[in-house]
Amino acid sequence: MHTFLTNMSDLWRVTLAALILGAGIPTVFAIGIRGRAQIDDGATGSARAVALTVSTLCFALVMIIVVVGVLYIAKDFLAHRLGIHIFGA
Repeated sequence: MHTFLTNMSDLWRVTLAALILGAGIPTVFAIGIRGRAQIDDGATGSARAVALTVSTLCFALVMIIVVVGVLYIAKDFLAHRLGIHIFGA
């Protein structure tokens, strides 16, 4: 029974990570696209400013996540070849 509970705990963590990374990041990107579409549709005044801010923040967040993900994947290469330890030693 202990093994079953341990497996279920690990499965919960994997499922949560999959939901955040698998559906969350594309959703943030889609919100950014939607904000950009409102700007292109002729929004004026404060609506345009809000749409521009939201879309810029969404795109920046997605880019940061992508860069951190690539660096995390390449951390061993960077540590061994270049001596750069990004995520700790």
